[in-house]
Amino acid sequence: MDAHEDHVHSTHHGHAEHTESADSASHEHRGHSHHHAHAEPGTGNSATSGGHDHSQHHAHMIADFRRRFWISLTLSLPVLLLSSTLQSWVGLKGVTEWLPGSIWIQFALASAIYFYGGWPFFVGLANELRRRAAGMMTLIGVGITVAYGYSAAVVLGLSGKVFFWELATLIDVMLLGHWIEMRSVMGASSALDALVQLMPATAHRLVDGGEVEEVDVASLEKGDRVLVKPGERIPADGVLVDGRTSVNESMVTGESRPVEKSEGDRVIGGSVNGEGSIVVEVQKTGRDSYLAQVIELVRQAQESRSRTQDLANRAAFWLTVLALAAGLTTLLVWLALGQTIAFALERSVTVMVITCPHALGLAVPLVVAVSTSLAAGHGLLIRDRSAFERARGVDAVLLDKTGTLTEGRFAVSDIIPLADLEEDTVVSLAAAIERHSEHPIARGIVEAAEERGLAVPSDVEGFRAIPGRGAVGRVGDRLVEVISPGHWSERGEPVTDARVLEVAGQGKTVVYVVVDDQLVGAVALGDVIRPESREAIQRLHAMNVRAVMLTGDAEPVAAWVARELELDDYFAEVLPHEKASKVEAVQRQGSVTAMVGDGVNDAPALVQADVGIAIGAGTDVAIESADVVLVRSDPRDVVAIIELARATYRKMVQNLWWATGYNVVAVPLAAGVAYPLGVVMPPAVGAAIMAVSTVIVAVNARLLRVARSE
Repeated sequence: MDAHEDHVHSTHHGHAEHTESADSASHEHRGHSHHHAHAEPGTGNSATSGGHDHSQHHAHMIADFRRRFWISLTLSLPVLLLSSTLQSWVGLKGVTEWLPGSIWIQFALASAIYFYGGWPFFVGLANELRRRAAGMMTLIGVGITVAYGYSAAVVLGLSGKVFFWELATLIDVMLLGHWIEMRSVMGASSALDALVQLMPATAHRLVDGGEVEEVDVASLEKGDRVLVKPGERIPADGVLVDGRTSVNESMVTGESRPVEKSEGDRVIGGSVNGEGSIVVEVQKTGRDSYLAQVIELVRQAQESRSRTQDLANRAAFWLTVLALAAGLTTLLVWLALGQTIAFALERSVTVMVITCPHALGLAVPLVVAVSTSLAAGHGLLIRDRSAFERARGVDAVLLDKTGTLTEGRFAVSDIIPLADLEEDTVVSLAAAIERHSEHPIARGIVEAAEERGLAVPSDVEGFRAIPGRGAVGRVGDRLVEVISPGHWSERGEPVTDARVLEVAGQGKTVVYVVVDDQLVGAVALGDVIRPESREAIQRLHAMNVRAVMLTGDAEPVAAWVARELELDDYFAEVLPHEKASKVEAVQRQGSVTAMVGDGVNDAPALVQADVGIAIGAGTDVAIESADVVLVRSDPRDVVAIIELARATYRKMVQNLWWATGYNVVAVPLAAGVAYPLGVVMPPAVGAAIMAVSTVIVAVNARLLRVARSE
């Protein structure tokens, strides 16, 4: 990182150059406070206190600027009242003569404003010069020093005009702008601190004899059991071992609806327990916890390199050089045109102040901070900033089928009555037999009956499994068989029903339900398509993005899923190691690709793609092969990532325009091109314009939103 980039980095992380002004003696301590806040996230109480320290530190900086502003403003009022220029504007010319030594009073007050109010800018100037990176603080420091030094020389006998009221108002406006801007920055970066604050400080640990003791979260170890009361935050990742409840995971995973939890279910530290008291066995603590990994990913993403930020860094550096050159040129041109040195200096100072690249230095880092923190709060974890930026150009998304577009479980997809029976009756009879079997097909049929709320007959006698063929038993006085098509065809009775032939052609697994040797129905099972997948594909098409499926399944299965979801293309019977070559084939067509998979057997394809997206990571977020990790198994979040990448880029471009565009009009006015028309911009007005542009950039970054369907 070169010197100028270091300046932008410091600006992004709490305005390091400002902090020294607030309390230079403790600068070294504060320089590490931000690092401490995020270096060990999720380590129980220490993480929480670290985030708290960072917030307190930032609040202290804001309070320091506020204090300096109000004190400087109070000292400025007498300076304004004693200024002969302002007196003439309001018709009070001559008042200064009534007060002997008024020029010395102005000098004393202006000196206090210069040294006290200007101190943050002097410290910043020294830092920038030490890093050989002239920037915003250099411009402000040089501007107010030239104005003060020249005015002091006039008081001491040099012929000319003092700049005391201009100097006072310039410093006041700069302090006010920085105060407001830092408040905006704190709000923009607060989402990461909010993640840190999610973890409670204490937990109720169960000890021998059923006693409960309150301990620091940091002291919890794997295997400990903790009691979590209704409304409390779960103190660590673990498994629910006693009780039943609903858990609000919205701040952790982005899931807006409470998630039902019962014994054996995993729970995430930082989520909020609902209505029931539960006992959780701790599985992960400290750095291994889900929340700690999320915080670390967000921190790394916010600090990682960005192409757009590099552009802004270079632009800010050259803008600083331009400002210094423009200020000097303005001074020399006006002197050459015969203007007084006082007028020329005022124009020069105004040009330097108004061209300050502070807004440019914040334009990209603030959007980065907002987008990564906002995404994390919605379960979209950005691991690689540059890959995330590439996501805005994605025009082809390749999706793994099992577990991504489908639920990855064997379930009933079609029920086809073949006699005068209702669908529910067919399922009920089949479930009565299959509830005695452990076969995946059997489980799928029983689950279908449960989902339909059917009363499944329990009086089954003579149950017998037919290996490789099915199962048989008596339900009441009827002999019921659930058998394979092959076993039925051995009886010489082929099935010609078009509906059965269609589902078989889709590659689904079909079983026949036979009652007293009469075929009464067929049940088709397959990998269930996620309800969210259809909406995700529709939204991708609306964004002019192609949707392509990769699957190891047979051609008929792939063709059926592709038809159901209206996919643009698909690759079937693809082995895991072949997926990367399929991604490469799409890239050779000129497409910018995103690969969406589970991050395990899809790892080579995730790496090959321009953007690798791991979906359904749950609590295992550290997937090395993915650029973006989606916590929920919801393909709509793939759309959300692309939309967020595009929205983030738009915000960056908007901010870069706000940060530089105003100079097109403001700099010529500051230099005095409208002077022949009687229009002259005072330095304080120039400072106000610069400050307003900075605040606009900060506020605009906070307007970023995640487009996401719940």
